[in-house]
Amino acid sequence: MSKKLYVGNLSYEVTDHDLTKMFEAHGVVESAQVIMDRDTGRSKGFGFVEMKSDQEASAAIAALHGVESGGRPLTVNEARPKTSGGSRGGSNSRGGYGNRRY
Repeated sequence: MSKKLYVGNLSYEVTDHDLTKMFEAHGVVESAQVIMDRDTGRSKGFGFVEMKSDQEASAAIAALHGVESGGRPLTVNEARPKTSGGSRGGSNSRGGYGNRRY
């Protein structure tokens, strides 16, 4: 069964291909994706890598977490499931009458 890893603190120049190359020394990489900002098209500085097995994922975490890449120490750990509601929390409503002028 495959295991998804979170890879943070990536240099903004890292591509999906670079991410694959970085991790394939530690096992079979099923997918690698650098997350891009949809408005600017630039990297957000993190991504996800899916390894073929738990053992390979553990080996990659042990080998790459804290290692410098592009002058930045990588954060590599098991990806957590996405939480509902996004990172902003709450709703966008101001409630009441807000800032209306009459």
